[in-house]
Amino acid sequence: MTDDARASTGIAGLDDLLIGGLTPNWMYLIEGSPGTGKTTLAMQFLLDGRERGESTLYVTLSETAAELRGVAASHQWSLDGIEIFQLAGAEGWKAEDQYTLYHPAEVELGETIKSVLDVVERLRPSRVVFDSLSELKLLARDPLRYRRQLHALKEFFAGRDCTVLLLDEHSAGASDLQLQSLSHGVILLELLPVAYGRARRRLRIVKVRGIAVVEGFHDFVIRRGGIVVFPRLALSGKAERPPSESVRSGVAELDQLLGGGLTSGTSTLIIGPAGAGKSTVAAQYISACGAESNVALFLFDERGDTFLRRCDAMGMRMSEHIAAGRATIEQIEPGELSPGEFTHRVREAVERRGVRMVFIDSINGYLNAIPQIDAPPARMHELLSFLNERGVATIMIVAQHGIVGTAMATPLDITYLADCVILLRFFEAQGAVRRAISVIKKRTGGHESTIREFRIGPDRLRLGSALADFQGVLTGVPSYTGGTGPLLQ
Repeated sequence: MTDDARASTGIAGLDDLLIGGLTPNWMYLIEGSPGTGKTTLAMQFLLDGRERGESTLYVTLSETAAELRGVAASHQWSLDGIEIFQLAGAEGWKAEDQYTLYHPAEVELGETIKSVLDVVERLRPSRVVFDSLSELKLLARDPLRYRRQLHALKEFFAGRDCTVLLLDEHSAGASDLQLQSLSHGVILLELLPVAYGRARRRLRIVKVRGIAVVEGFHDFVIRRGGIVVFPRLALSGKAERPPSESVRSGVAELDQLLGGGLTSGTSTLIIGPAGAGKSTVAAQYISACGAESNVALFLFDERGDTFLRRCDAMGMRMSEHIAAGRATIEQIEPGELSPGEFTHRVREAVERRGVRMVFIDSINGYLNAIPQIDAPPARMHELLSFLNERGVATIMIVAQHGIVGTAMATPLDITYLADCVILLRFFEAQGAVRRAISVIKKRTGGHESTIREFRIGPDRLRLGSALADFQGVLTGVPSYTGGTGPLLQ
C-alpha cells in the first residue's frame, strides 16, 4: 500500500513508524493514562483530515466542546470545520435513561448511543474520534454489555469509508486485551515521571493488522503546535558511505601519535580524569575541521561560552567558526531532553546541516542529564553506526572517576564501540603534576604505541617526545629510569 493510500495521523514521526500512516477505514485504539497526549494526538489526526478536505467528527463523551477548543487554542489551532458532537451533560446520561448498545438485529439502540450513530450517518465523516471509551464502560455497566457495544460499533463502521480512533484510559499493567483484540491497531502512550527535570513521554505501536511497523518504544514530546515523535535511528536506513579522509588537528606531534590523525566516518573516545585535557585535545580537531566543514558540538558539562573563550585563548578560532555558521554549540540542560530527542538533534545536524564532525562532551553528562535512559550501550551503538555510515567523524569524552593511580573507573564502558581510543593520565615527576597521552587502539590504521607527555600552554597544545625513561606512567606513580631530557620544560 502506498503512502497516498494511507491516512496520515498528522504527526510526521508517527507516520514514519506506521510506514506512511494508518490504513484507512479501520478502527484504532489509542491508550494512555491521563496527560499522555491522547486528545492532542486525536486533534492532530482530525486537523490533518480537515486540511485534506475530508469531513471530520469529534465525539466527546467527557469533555465539553469549550474545553476542547481551549486545548486547541493552547496549540494555536482552530477547530473550525471539525464537527464536535458533545454528549457530556446530555439527558441521555441520566441513570434511568441509560441503554446498552447491542447489534441492531438484536435490540434497539439506546437513545444516547443512537444519537452518536445518527450524527455519523448524517455527516458521513471520513475521520471520527471517540473520546473516551471509559464513559461507554459506565454506560454499559458490565463487561459483557461493554464488549457487545464495541462489537456493534465495529460492525457499524465496517461498511463505511471512515477511519476511527477510540481513546481509552490506560493504567500500568491494566490493558484491556479484549478491546485490543477488537481493534485493527493499538498505539500506547506512556508518561514516565522522573526524579528531576521534565517527565519523559514515549509511545509504542502495539499492533497494526496487515502491515509492518517500526516496533519498540519511541520518545515524543508535546510542544505548542502538537506532538513531535522521535523515531529510533534504525528507521533512517543505510546510507552510501563516502570515502574515508584523514582529519588532522594542526598539531604535528598529535597527528603523528595517531598515525596521521583521525579518520572520517569513525568514532574517537578520549578517556581521562577531570582536568587532564580531554576537551582541549578534542577541540584541536574540531577547530581544524571547522575551518573547512560544518561541525556540531553538544555540551552536557561545560558552558558554551567558557568553552569558546578557552579555545580562542589557545588560537583555535572557534568563535570565528561559530560566526561563519560552520560550527554550532548546543548546551544540553539537565533533565530537559529524552534520549530520543537528543539523538534526533544529532540526526538533524547531520541531515540538514551536513556536519562532518560531531562532538559529545561528555558521555558522563549524557547519562546524568537525560532522565530514565534505557540501554545506554545499545543507544550509543545505534548513534555511532548512523554517524559512521554517513562519513561523520565523532569525538566523545568520558571522564574517569579518580585522579591518579590504577583504580580509575568509567561510568559506561563503550571502548569496544569506539574505533579510536585516546587515553590521558596525570603523573608525578620532579615535584610537579604532569600529563601523559597515549593511543590505545585505532582500527583504521597504525599509530604510535608510545606514551608522550603533553602540556596545555597559554596559546597552544604541546607534545613532548616519548617518555622512554619512565616506567609505570599510566599508574600515575612512575619510576624514574633515566635522565630528565624527555620532559617538557
